Formats: sequence, structure tokens, C-alpha cells
Amino acid sequence: MSASEGPLFADRKDPGALRTIGEVADALGIKQHVLRYWEEQFPMLKPLKRSGGRRYYRSEDVNMVETIDRLVHREGYTLKGAKAVLSGKGATAMSAAAPVVTEVHAAAGVSVEQLVAIRDRLAAALQA
Repeated sequence: MSASEGPLFADRKDPGALRTIGEVADALGIKQHVLRYWEEQFPMLKPLKRSGGRRYYRSEDVNMVETIDRLVHREGYTLKGAKAVLSGKGATAMSAAAPVVTEVHAAAGVSVEQLVAIRDRLAAALQA
């Protein structure tokens, strides 16, 4: 699937149709509670809410979720870093740094999860 195609929805709705949180979660492989959390963390992600709080994602919301997922899970950004990139604050510096981090952990055979664990251990040691 290319970035221009968007996620593949099995419901055969029009590509611009509104999607429920369940449909988006299933299509992108992201849990619903994560999508709700990202709504709190990323002010630019605002799906429509109807009576009873039911969420409906527009195509631009789905694209935003895909971008957040790519930044956080594939490029190794923190939520704060991803938010800065999406809001345009510090995007140049962060965009320049992301490929370096990716190259380092790819060359060393270290996963993003391992790097995060190392960072957390270092931060804890500094606070002790």
C-alpha cells in the first residue's frame, strides 16, 4: 500500500466516507484505546463526535493517524517529537536527526524498543 492509496478498508465504502474508530483501528492495526489517547496528545487529530461520543474519522483524520503511527512506531519519534514535527515546530532539526537515529540502530542491530529501554535506564541512573 502506498501513502497515496491510504489504508485498505474491507467495507467497500467510498474512500472519503466517514469511518468509525473500530474501522480505522482494524484497517491500520492500531488499538482503539491508542487512537483515543492520540486524540488527547495531538490537538490536530479531531475526529467528528456525534451523540453518545461516537467518533467518526474523516479521510484527513485517517491520514493523520497513519502519519503519527509512522513517526512513532517506524521512525522512533517520541509523542512529543511527533507532535513537534506535525505542528511544524522544530521539524527541520527533528527531520534531520531521525534518519541518523534510524541508521545507527539499523547498523548496530538494535531495535527502537531496546534504545528506549537504554534511554530509560540512563535517565533513572541520572536521577538517582
